[in-house]
Amino acid sequence: MSHIVVIGAGQAGASLVAKLRNSGFDGDITLIGAEPAPPYQRPPLSKAYLLGEMELERLYLRPESFYSDNNITLRLNTHVDAIDASAREVVIGDERISYDQLALTTGSVPRRLPAAIGGTLEGVHVVRTLEDVDQMATEIEKDRRVLIIGGGYIGLEAAAVAAKKGLNVTLVEMADRILQRVAAPETSDYFRALHHAHGVDIREGVGLDRLTGEGRVTGAVLSDGSTLDVDFAVIGVGIAPDTGLAEAAGLEIENGIKTDAHGRTSDSAIWAAGDCASFPYRGTRIRLESVPNAIDQAEIVARNMMGENVDYIAKPWFWSDQYDVKLQIAGLNAGYDNVVARPGEHDGSMSFWYYQGDTLLAVDAMNDPRAYMIGKRLIEAGKSADKTVISDPSADLKPLLK
Repeated sequence: MSHIVVIGAGQAGASLVAKLRNSGFDGDITLIGAEPAPPYQRPPLSKAYLLGEMELERLYLRPESFYSDNNITLRLNTHVDAIDASAREVVIGDERISYDQLALTTGSVPRRLPAAIGGTLEGVHVVRTLEDVDQMATEIEKDRRVLIIGGGYIGLEAAAVAAKKGLNVTLVEMADRILQRVAAPETSDYFRALHHAHGVDIREGVGLDRLTGEGRVTGAVLSDGSTLDVDFAVIGVGIAPDTGLAEAAGLEIENGIKTDAHGRTSDSAIWAAGDCASFPYRGTRIRLESVPNAIDQAEIVARNMMGENVDYIAKPWFWSDQYDVKLQIAGLNAGYDNVVARPGEHDGSMSFWYYQGDTLLAVDAMNDPRAYMIGKRLIEAGKSADKTVISDPSADLKPLLK
């Protein structure tokens, strides 16, 4: 009987094994995860869960019984040492598990600070796993001083939680502005103003020189020479695809585990999906770090493991929650040369529309789900929208879809 092994029990891995069973695969399935918890949602970790607004069980993607009920062997708290691709075996200590097909859904790992600048001091946290967030939660008490390093979405979400909990929050971003890598200056301005209104001290164009403390972090020296007293620190300087196993097994790596449009790697028996995988997209190659991508790509891979040969056509969208603002992003803004602002119907709602010439690439919508949905549908249909219509807040956008 055919045996499919999936390494990585996150969103992509859980979606892949469920799709295999739902599609009628009746062979053996083994899902291997490094963490002790069954597959769970990551986005609420740094938001609702950290705020104490979401119970642990509600994080789980499916009840743990789902796996046994569907004859899926779920191996948690299990570290895979190697993949022996020539023997088609997964190596776990002295044990070897043979596979007919293997899927890598290993996700990504947070970038950490070097030990030389205080990265290993107690009280220095990253935001990636349940364990990370449980450790950080013990630090969050009113009036404590937290330093957040990195002004991307993870850093800003952590800042929002800390500010809501009454902490004194300083955020440093070494680039000229927050969100510089992922958003237009207009979106940066919107979120800077939002955080300032909640008392967050944002310092842009300022890097971290080092964290200080004996055993535990107690302070920081910034690149401009200023110093801060710190009770704990949160590192939000990005993530990297977890490609270690794939690389050691001899698979091709290109900004992640390189796959074709079907999700197959350079080894015909091995597939990849989710944060760890790079794939063809509109004449280039991209890697997407998002829940929708993890689900959609994993489900396509599951179908292709069963012989369907379906291309994965990505429809990029993302979101972020900060205070009472929901940011929804449709499309990819790479290559934009102009941005059109559109005020929303409600106070504080706004959308920014990214264009390359007259071609619509992406939309950032803040508390404006209508603008987001229309932008998303236009982008997915390969249509653009007249900029004069977009910039007129009284204009109805719906006719643009016809």
